[in-house]
Amino acid sequence: MAKWMSQYQPTDVCEIFCYDEAKVNRLRGQTEVPQGISSIFKALADDTRFRIAYALSLEDELCVCDVANIIGTTVANASHHLRVLRNNGLASHRKEGKMVFYALADAHVKTIIRMAFDHSQEMRPNAHPAGR
Repeated sequence: MAKWMSQYQPTDVCEIFCYDEAKVNRLRGQTEVPQGISSIFKALADDTRFRIAYALSLEDELCVCDVANIIGTTVANASHHLRVLRNNGLASHRKEGKMVFYALADAHVKTIIRMAFDHSQEMRPNAHPAGR
């Protein structure tokens, strides 16, 4: 073993192998992920789509043209990202004449977006809670 490898000891892993059998057995059946959950987070993992979702969390609805201007892209690109959000159950749309308006699918989605945004602000090195 190389000298540098013997000096590196990770602090985020167990140093012995044992487990709490009761806890493992209890949780094993409860951690199955329902189909579609990872797709939701995959759709939101794209920075552009998250920016769009966050903008939609601040307004009841936005037309595709407004979204394109907000994120600084083409209408076609904004439309593509909005379609991905819609196809993953995160957004809904309605057509009014020649305009298409998008909104977040429901209050759950808005909560996910806002909580993720708030958490990211707390994670920033120089972030300070409001009012301090």
